[in-house]
Amino acid sequence: MIYNFNLGIGWASSGVEYAQVYRAKILRKIGKEARFVFTDMFPRDNIQHMTENIGFLDSEVLWLYTFFTDCRISPVTYTLGRLEETFGRRDFTCSRDGARVKYTFPGTDCYYTVYLVNEKEDRVHRVEMVAGGCLIRKDYYTYCRIYSEYYAPLDRKAHLYLRRFFNEDGTTAYEEITDGDFVMYRFPDRLLCSKEELVGYMVSRLSLTRKDTVLIDRTTGIGQAILQNASPARVGIVIHADHFSEGSTDEEHILWNNYYEYAFSQHRRIRFYIASTDAQNRLLKKQFLQYLGVSPRVVTIPVGSLDGLKVPEKSRRRASLITASRLAEEKHVDWLVEAVAAARGQVPEVSLDIYGKGGGEERLRALIEKLHCGDCVRLMGQQDLENVYQNYEAYLSGSTSEGFGLTLMEAAGSGLPIIGFDVRYGNQNFIDDGKNGYRLPVSGQMEKEERVRGLAECIVRLFTEADLESFRQHSYKKAEKYLTERVEQRWGKVLG
Repeated sequence: MIYNFNLGIGWASSGVEYAQVYRAKILRKIGKEARFVFTDMFPRDNIQHMTENIGFLDSEVLWLYTFFTDCRISPVTYTLGRLEETFGRRDFTCSRDGARVKYTFPGTDCYYTVYLVNEKEDRVHRVEMVAGGCLIRKDYYTYCRIYSEYYAPLDRKAHLYLRRFFNEDGTTAYEEITDGDFVMYRFPDRLLCSKEELVGYMVSRLSLTRKDTVLIDRTTGIGQAILQNASPARVGIVIHADHFSEGSTDEEHILWNNYYEYAFSQHRRIRFYIASTDAQNRLLKKQFLQYLGVSPRVVTIPVGSLDGLKVPEKSRRRASLITASRLAEEKHVDWLVEAVAAARGQVPEVSLDIYGKGGGEERLRALIEKLHCGDCVRLMGQQDLENVYQNYEAYLSGSTSEGFGLTLMEAAGSGLPIIGFDVRYGNQNFIDDGKNGYRLPVSGQMEKEERVRGLAECIVRLFTEADLESFRQHSYKKAEKYLTERVEQRWGKVLG
């Protein structure tokens, strides 16, 4: 079995989660059984809805908090009718507003607020119970009640003091006692004094053998607990970002990325490290030897793959650009909007479609309105892009840090020229300057205006000077090394 450890997942997932989904598909194809472990708490959503949305199978997912129960990963199927059965003979009134239902109980000071999966159905995600004007409990459901949260008033606020996790039959599996940042876990036969201990207990309960492999995608807060309990399984670390700070590194000292510092210090206990590009592989090996005096095994496996190259059946839309990412500040999608708005003075038909969701969405809407470019820049939301890239003429990236760049790979696989900054590792891996796009010089001292101006100039240059057909063929050629069968071979070699 291959166990893959991560922290969280969301509706606007990061490249780490998408990399895991690519891996899941490859492991299925090569006949390697795998589980993907998530250790964050998800009170606002059912984890199954998010994992299914991104492409995991329910049977592949393990959630830390239900691992110690007999409740399986499942979509929400618990209904309002089943909830009402639990009221017994109590009188109640009911009112509904979209995906929210309120139950009141005449003659009492209690009411329930029910949060449904959506506005059209009656599937119950959670129920909040209020008595005497105070929140006292929240119940969470999938096909049964999986856990409850208990609250008490403190400083005029609802204070969470207990979570109780249930088995299918309603019996208590264990409890989480919480007071702010302090947590304890009470089992029938033991008391655990931190979440780290809970993670370690989970790993110990997996009963790992020498035939098992543990892959850690994120080590923050869980790496030590996993390593302390993973023996005798093989442990591998997957590197998803730049692994060090260049500005704080000299010939004698290196500042590792804090996501990987612990994993690098434990190199004696790590069977292999996985880099997504050969350039990062070479650099990491060099740095291990220079700063730690060791030469651990580092292998290159792309975090994604392409089932095939995508060739459009109809003409691509003239001067059309696409970008796809989380709408987060570090992706600098605002730079792209400003660059396209500037470029259309020389390329009037230029357009940009932005795919993705995230916290920066409203800010982008405001910027588009401010620049009066809503006719050529559109927010497209979260979509399956497998058959979308090939409708466009080029891909645009504003990111200044890409460990690999799944969207760059997917764009190249659809024959798109790419414009982006000359930063490790993804852009340098997928963009050959002047052959299938442009890499813009960038430094920490450059002002935003200079970066936006550079992007705009490259957009104009691409659509007025470049041989687009030659650029497309070069992107297709670069994408061939990421075809799924080639990536399968690399995984098969590492996993044995």
